[in-house]
Amino acid sequence: MSYRDPDGSLLSRLMESLRCLPGVGPKSAQRMAFHLLERDREGALALSHALAEAVEHIGRCKSCRTLTEHDYCSICSNGNRDVAQLCIVESPADLSAIEQSTGFRGRYFVLMGRLSPIDGIGPDELGLDVLEKRLDSGDVREVILATSATLEGETTAHFIKEMVSRRGIAVTRIAHGVPMGGELEYVDGNTLSRAFSARQTL
Repeated sequence: MSYRDPDGSLLSRLMESLRCLPGVGPKSAQRMAFHLLERDREGALALSHALAEAVEHIGRCKSCRTLTEHDYCSICSNGNRDVAQLCIVESPADLSAIEQSTGFRGRYFVLMGRLSPIDGIGPDELGLDVLEKRLDSGDVREVILATSATLEGETTAHFIKEMVSRRGIAVTRIAHGVPMGGELEYVDGNTLSRAFSARQTL
């Protein structure tokens, strides 16, 4: 049974705050709070400072929308990346997975989600107006759709494919060695690398 503190103390607030993390329930939050306070107060202070600085200073790249503390991320600032290839991903975690597992040397566009009308997430929330400007720049020759193999991910890929095709730009989709219903960031590196290499024209 998890610890209960009826007086709304700092300890209760700490545990409740930790529960904002994905997969952290009451018992996990309790363990984390007790560990930090009993065994690693120095680590807790370092964590709090790093978190405060990150929240204050990290925003979105003006070009690809991934997380960065600068106007443009390190990938968009790299003149050696191929501007003709644009890979569309759902999250910064997906971008990181592709960077670590494949030899892709193009650029990215990060949606920060996927189309889900039931959750109120439409084209505007995904920055598709920004994507249209990228496509209209004339630099992009191939768009690689690397959204997840979920119903929402497939719907998002189809919507973007229509947008890209109207401009006469080639569209490919990563092959599905990635399991249906799978989240890209959790796919092992070898599977993701093969899926990326075997992408298919849409």
